[in-house]
Amino acid sequence: MAKGKAKSGSARISVFKGREARLNRAIFHILALKGPLTIYEVCKEVKAQKGLRHTKYTNANRRMRALEDLGYLEKTGTKKTQAGFQAVLYQLTSRAYLALLLNQINLDNFTQTVGEDIIITMLAALMS
Repeated sequence: MAKGKAKSGSARISVFKGREARLNRAIFHILALKGPLTIYEVCKEVKAQKGLRHTKYTNANRRMRALEDLGYLEKTGTKKTQAGFQAVLYQLTSRAYLALLLNQINLDNFTQTVGEDIIITMLAALMS
């Protein structure tokens, strides 16, 4: 496979490229499966994953705040912690769910197998 080419013919979204890609993907999957969580809870779940065991809280914190600035995460409320202070709960936005979905679609297969009516609907949505 040539350098810079996407795997299996799918287009890669910028949030899943580069150095932060693995952590971003892990954060997205954790929040998609578990619902709204605090940064500490997400970091704890990330550390349970095989390739990300040495992830530090500061890195997870910085990454989640960057994803919030990019519009992939949103604050959804607060939760009282054991230490007695209020921690912010984060959840995925519709932009994040779309990014996860588009990251898994093979666009070449999609355009060859989908019906004409769906293609027209997709074109209309993308052009607006």
